[in-house]
Amino acid sequence: MFSGSIPALVTPFDGDGRFAEAAYRDLIDWQIAEGSAALVPCGTTGEAATLTADEQFHIVRLCVDQAAGRVPVIAGAGSNDTRVAIQNIAAAKAVGADAALMVPPYYNRPSQEGIFQHFKAVAESCDLPVVLYNVPGRTVTDIAVETMARLVAAFPASFVAVKDATGNLARVTQQRLACGAGFAQISGNDETALAFNAMGGVGCISVTANVAPRLCADFQAAWAAGDRAEALRLHDLLFPLHLAMFTDASPGPVKYAMSRVRPGFPTALRLPMTWPGEASRAAVDAALEGAGVA
Repeated sequence: MFSGSIPALVTPFDGDGRFAEAAYRDLIDWQIAEGSAALVPCGTTGEAATLTADEQFHIVRLCVDQAAGRVPVIAGAGSNDTRVAIQNIAAAKAVGADAALMVPPYYNRPSQEGIFQHFKAVAESCDLPVVLYNVPGRTVTDIAVETMARLVAAFPASFVAVKDATGNLARVTQQRLACGAGFAQISGNDETALAFNAMGGVGCISVTANVAPRLCADFQAAWAAGDRAEALRLHDLLFPLHLAMFTDASPGPVKYAMSRVRPGFPTALRLPMTWPGEASRAAVDAALEGAGVA
């Protein structure tokens, strides 16, 4: 259902911390023109944790409106409260999203049975497809392979893909064998996207694609076309930039990179996120120049 280069979009805020709608619309048009295969508004990189519910689904609605059917929109909609997660997926569907990106409950640290029951309740409440987002480094909750397979078997029309940010490449094969070939494996880590695809992945929900969408799209297209040499060349070209995006707390480095790639783009961050330090900015500068995008 989903494949290719999918940017986890940054959310532009002006100097007063307000959402910058015109800049977001321009960002969406640029991303589509540069070859992005889908869009993820209000994910981790989009600072969803600092958005009110009204802001979050206003932004998703705007993304859907601006994309205008040209590419799918996968709305960030997770919560650690099952009742709120149900409200979120309903809101995502109501504003026209094509799917919801949903983390397992964080902080609560539920058992695997609790994770299953959480997503079971979500699936039974709404027929919008779900991309599971497994990122235990942030949630301190890991969706086990067996739990993922159980969800897919019980609700095949609901759970259509995973954004896997575990960093464990063995999981790609394990999940593919457990969940079936129709369940899309999408990398949540740019730096391992090449190896992820080699293990059976079909794309990446990407931070780097915010600032280098054409290169990220070309990388995924080369792999899909079987041009392994070109995919490796683009991977090597982008690799320093992938690493630079996490030289300070994300999305600080990517917002700094946006200020270099798209001068005038609103790059304020909402606390507790802060502007990246000098060493991080230097790493981003070098990586952007090395990739030829700034």
